[in-house]
Amino acid sequence: MNVKITAIRKANYTDLQAEYENPIEHACDIREGQSWICVNGEKPGDFCQSAWESMEWFVKELAAGGGNFYDGWMKNPHSALISCNDGFRPVSFLLETMDESTR
Repeated sequence: MNVKITAIRKANYTDLQAEYENPIEHACDIREGQSWICVNGEKPGDFCQSAWESMEWFVKELAAGGGNFYDGWMKNPHSALISCNDGFRPVSFLLETMDESTR
């Protein structure tokens, strides 16, 4: 089963960046509303590796027909809300299985 990943919120903690982060040349390019399709539970080619590592297990479980994580955590049992592990500019992603009518 295919899984759609949608970036639904991107935070930017400038106070934490100023206090703790070394200046970096390139930060996250992900935009709110951007989406990707995972075919057979595989990472989309242009998807952030760090974000993928935060959600890979959930994507693979959903792709295999699993869900209902943490006994009813999500209203839709075939979805999950996962954030990447960037503490300075975290992105929240909605993972949803896709049925035949949405492919």
